[in-house]
Amino acid sequence: MNRLSSFFRTIQVKLIIIYVLLILIAMQLIGVYFVSAMKTSLTSNFTKELQERAELLSVLAAQNLGATGESADESMENLRVLVNNLFNMNGAEIQVLDASGKVLTTSKPSHADYVGTKNMQTVVSRALQGIRDNEEYIIDEDNVRKKVVAKPVISGGKIVGAIYIAASMSDLYSTMERVNNIFISGMFLALALTAVLGVILAHAITSPIKELTRRATAVAEGEFQQKMPMLGNDEIGQLSKAFNYMTSRLRDALAQNEEEKEKLASILTNMSDGVIATDETGKVILMNRRAGEMLQVEDGHENVEGVDIMSLLHLPPEERDVLEHGMMHSMIIKNGTPDGNEFLIRVTFTPIHRREFGIIGTIAVLQDVTEQEKLEASRREFVANVSHELRTPLTTIKSYTEALEDGALQDPELGPRFTSVIQNQTERMIRLVTDLLHLSRLDSKEALLRKQPTSVMEMLEEVADRFSFQMREKDIKPTIFIGSGVETAWLDRDQIDQVLDNLISNAMKYTPEGGAISIEARISEDGQLAISVQDNGIGIPKKDLDRIFERFYRVDKARSRNMGGTGLGLSIAREIVKAHGGTISLQSEFGKGTKVTFTIPMTNQGGEAM
Repeated sequence: MNRLSSFFRTIQVKLIIIYVLLILIAMQLIGVYFVSAMKTSLTSNFTKELQERAELLSVLAAQNLGATGESADESMENLRVLVNNLFNMNGAEIQVLDASGKVLTTSKPSHADYVGTKNMQTVVSRALQGIRDNEEYIIDEDNVRKKVVAKPVISGGKIVGAIYIAASMSDLYSTMERVNNIFISGMFLALALTAVLGVILAHAITSPIKELTRRATAVAEGEFQQKMPMLGNDEIGQLSKAFNYMTSRLRDALAQNEEEKEKLASILTNMSDGVIATDETGKVILMNRRAGEMLQVEDGHENVEGVDIMSLLHLPPEERDVLEHGMMHSMIIKNGTPDGNEFLIRVTFTPIHRREFGIIGTIAVLQDVTEQEKLEASRREFVANVSHELRTPLTTIKSYTEALEDGALQDPELGPRFTSVIQNQTERMIRLVTDLLHLSRLDSKEALLRKQPTSVMEMLEEVADRFSFQMREKDIKPTIFIGSGVETAWLDRDQIDQVLDNLISNAMKYTPEGGAISIEARISEDGQLAISVQDNGIGIPKKDLDRIFERFYRVDKARSRNMGGTGLGLSIAREIVKAHGGTISLQSEFGKGTKVTFTIPMTNQGGEAM
């Protein structure tokens, strides 16, 4: 039933029905007009013929009416001959009436008994009154429709009788019925031919439309190479041309869209920030690889599609209200790694608005700010340390200066001692400021390395000589070991001397009396010069090893300050070695000693401006 209903709703059937209805209506209009005109014409001709016969018969009958005697009998015989022979009509009755309306003779033998009786019809009365145009339609006792005509018979200026003709119209209506049957047959034949031609014409029109529909469906399913043949320049041809242009533009648009999608996917994949997109309900619909790495999500987007972003980022419940109101904001969340490390992620939420629908989703950008926060903490700690390092000697200098102003300067014992303390604290501040300036130049790379060929053995022996007096005081035994192949290296002698001075100074500070310090130079596996300073002192706790090269970081803060250290020695050493293109590392075991090793290239290459 549905298929039949859909069939009758097709354009082809509608066109056929329209053509057939147009022909049917046209044929009906033509038939009505033609039949009406034919009926009028036939009736008019039939009536005209009756009128002419009646007129002629009235003229002939006027010569025979009014006679008497033998002449009257002869006249009656003449009238019978006229009525029965000369003017006889098939299916018609002719009567000759006298002036009173009596029937004198009739052409129909079955009505012979009418002779001598009066004809009382209206047309007869009108004819006897001298009215010539008298006609009417009647239906006789046999249910036959007839046309009645009556004419007056005038002789000598007087009405002497009338002619009455009643003719059957059966032949006329039979002729009209035959014509109607012929017309109806022709109409059905025309309708059949119209239906056949309509099928052919509708097929010619709908066939390209069906083909266009089929190809449009194929395009909708992703086959964008479809192309309609151009069979003409009519409306369908123009439609085919428009379809081909549309598919061409669609291919270009989709190719551009695919290119943009690939660019976007490449950008999202290679971004250093994580990106998560959600729908209006907060369900994840997109996540790039970096976001998966930050959140330790395996398989990235496929594994979290449909997951609520609140549970994915472990956000507090009150955050949902903020997201639903579409407010752009950011927050810091903590996340841990399987190995126990913790890092910080800054999440920035940006709502996606559409004019008609409001908020349709949210974009969350994830940034790993662990290092940034560490740097901020380091800066704050650095400022605090510098402030503290400067405040301590300044406070001491101020207090001792006030004591001297109060009279301690005149005291032979306190005066020199207070002055010596002020001098020591001033030197401590000078060392601190000098180290800070040195670090500043290293950071800004303002100083240039002045590399030159340097004898490694000579450089190490001079370093040991510079600290020989202090070592003898603590009974520390130094040893120097030069590996095979170590002779000359390209380096900035002043800078490397400062590195060695810092390392040996630290080794002496934390090595008890009677200890040992070993200085070793050798060629590393990658062909660089490796110099190490090792002691058997108190060592460094494991928890402090990762921060030992930070500025102002001290393992034993009180002891380091009492020894006059600034906490910047290892930081300066690291920057100098880095400027030479090398690396520095520290190995230590608490209570057993420490070994610091730095490597620099042997030849004049690598490194950077200081």
